[in-house]
Amino acid sequence: MACETKIWLVLHFLLLAACCMQHCVHGVSQVPCLFIFGDSLSDTGNNNNLSTSAKPIYHPYGIEHPHGPTGRFSDGYTTIDIIAQLLEFENPIPPFANLSGSDILKGVNYASGSAGIREETGKQLGNNIPLGLQLKNHRIIISQIATKLGGLTQAMQYLNKCLYYVNIGSNDYMNNYFQPQYYSTSRNYTPEQYAEVLVKHLSQYIQDLHGIGARKFALYGVGYVGCSPNSIATRGTNGSCIKQENLDALIFSHKLRDLVDQNNNQYHDSKYIFINSTAIKINSSLGFTVIHAPCCPMRSDGMCIPGSKPCSNRKEYAFYDGFHPTFALNSITASIIYNSTVSPGVTYPINVQQLAQLVIS
Repeated sequence: MACETKIWLVLHFLLLAACCMQHCVHGVSQVPCLFIFGDSLSDTGNNNNLSTSAKPIYHPYGIEHPHGPTGRFSDGYTTIDIIAQLLEFENPIPPFANLSGSDILKGVNYASGSAGIREETGKQLGNNIPLGLQLKNHRIIISQIATKLGGLTQAMQYLNKCLYYVNIGSNDYMNNYFQPQYYSTSRNYTPEQYAEVLVKHLSQYIQDLHGIGARKFALYGVGYVGCSPNSIATRGTNGSCIKQENLDALIFSHKLRDLVDQNNNQYHDSKYIFINSTAIKINSSLGFTVIHAPCCPMRSDGMCIPGSKPCSNRKEYAFYDGFHPTFALNSITASIIYNSTVSPGVTYPINVQQLAQLVIS
């Protein structure tokens, strides 16, 4: 069984990689549009023109991408890029900062590296686009969509069928709560209180999205942030994960899952899924031999050193730099999120494919 599982994952990876590298998807997408909110795990170029150190528009980023460094925090495509391919979009969803010639009716990516739910998060690295501002940008796009479709009523009917992917919160820990030299949050809140505040704010933003047409939500939980190469290198002991950081961040994910269940019970005109990132076990059975070290030589802030030479066996590395997964891991993660059960027990639907195909009346 273990051998069959590994072969299945390898085949999925090869198919996904080929699809992404060749832009092989054609036809009608499973949802008319995809809107993406988040941080560096989903950013495809929104930080490129910002004054920040969190913008990967240099080599060795993009070494597996046909256009080289694009602003993606990876050697290739991001998880949501690949999910978009699986949803049968012909092209990656464009970043809000570069919509020239793009069809906004297919969706927009608002994600910003180092950004969080809280406005101040990540600002020690420079400017970013926090979740609240991402929603303001989305309202601008809605106005443009309404113009294209002949009115706000038509726009709302169209947006009801779209998918909204929200993957944010990691920076509220890594670039806020765990950075007491820059932020007071760890002194002002216990881990329980902080998670409660974050989820409360996120819940309000989700309600705001619901009020402007969103009906299908995929909400991504925070993973084992204490196991990132940068965390281990800067705050770990003897190369081990920082257990307390993992435990603190998991409180947020547990509360987010509760919010998903609550919203599914409360809002019968919409559906929510919780993506449990910690259910995706990164180990040798997936082909990874290096789990907690970066593929590229790392700067002190966890980013790749500009112009440095990355590892040659990138498919065996889980992390490309100090924080961000490799294209290889993103491919497997996307496949699991799209069509597997990553969070058993959550109210139906259980994955992105089922959410996309669901008809909400």
